[in-house]
Amino acid sequence: MIWRGMETRDHFYTPFQRFDFLNVWQIHTGPFEHTTPLIVVALDADNRPLMLMPLATVRDNGVHVARFLGGKHSTFNMPIWRRDFAARATKADLDLVFQSVAAHGIDILALTQQPKEWHGNANPFAQLPGQPSANACPLLQVRPGATREEVISSGMRYRIRQKERKLSVLPGYRYFVARTDEDITRALDYFFATKPLRMAAQNLPNVFAAPHIEAFVRAACLTEIAGGYRAIDVHAIECRDEILAMFGGVADGHRYSMMFNTYTMSENARHSPGMVLLRNVIDHDVARGFTGFDLGIGAAGYKLHFCKGEQQIFDCFIPFTARGRLAALGMSSLNHAKRIVKQNPTLVSMANRLRAAIHR
Repeated sequence: MIWRGMETRDHFYTPFQRFDFLNVWQIHTGPFEHTTPLIVVALDADNRPLMLMPLATVRDNGVHVARFLGGKHSTFNMPIWRRDFAARATKADLDLVFQSVAAHGIDILALTQQPKEWHGNANPFAQLPGQPSANACPLLQVRPGATREEVISSGMRYRIRQKERKLSVLPGYRYFVARTDEDITRALDYFFATKPLRMAAQNLPNVFAAPHIEAFVRAACLTEIAGGYRAIDVHAIECRDEILAMFGGVADGHRYSMMFNTYTMSENARHSPGMVLLRNVIDHDVARGFTGFDLGIGAAGYKLHFCKGEQQIFDCFIPFTARGRLAALGMSSLNHAKRIVKQNPTLVSMANRLRAAIHR
């Protein structure tokens, strides 16, 4: 298979573009979002793949749109690039690829949440006309060989250690990475039971309520991939009586990107188990040689305690028809408006109150 054959060190890509991750997403979620996969492969003169762009096509208000596969569950979107081609790819090269997309009757190519670079490799799509994405992504970058205090300051470690002391006296307290199907299933049972309660307590809709979303998450967490990972890795802290906090995210041996999380509704929540788990996950991954860690797109106070940098992400909308040009204008304007709202605390507060009111 071409796709799996490109998941090598000669190529760069985010873990959200792995075949195993997107295949599971399309099986469980694609049909409910009415998407049809469109996998675009560019070849050199010797028929060797230069890049692979995993797309999904959908009809949206009469417009035939092509987007990256993965929908809202893919935090970062990017083709799989052969390193040598990415280093010299020109806009003319990219235009040839886009012509092949347009030939499928596509009105517009909507490429959102693209990183400008990944592990030091520039994303050739950054050459295209684009705009900053609606949300930023806080990022913790780790210098190879950094000390624990360089990664998380002594002051922060002390505060978290004080909280963990209160949790560590609970019988059976431990941090663990879910390696077995049984541990993964147990952690996910807890997540899907607890997350609705926590969302309801915040007057927010439960974005994991749909059965096909749960099916996707469970299947991805159980899908084994090379390197001892799962398509989605699960980390947790627990005691004998309950799971105290859990995270699900993707890893590629260099970086961990969190996708979802929750923590206990019991009295133990007052000891900040989420913060304690974060410290454990970061220490675990740094010990394995990871040099990056993010908690997903969007600003939140707890993220900024750990992630002092920022991943630059951008959107670009490439129209092929008159209908596509109108759609591009609308999509671009909408994303720009979202970004303005996200950067204004007053507008964010108003949006949250409105969302809570609609939920109620």
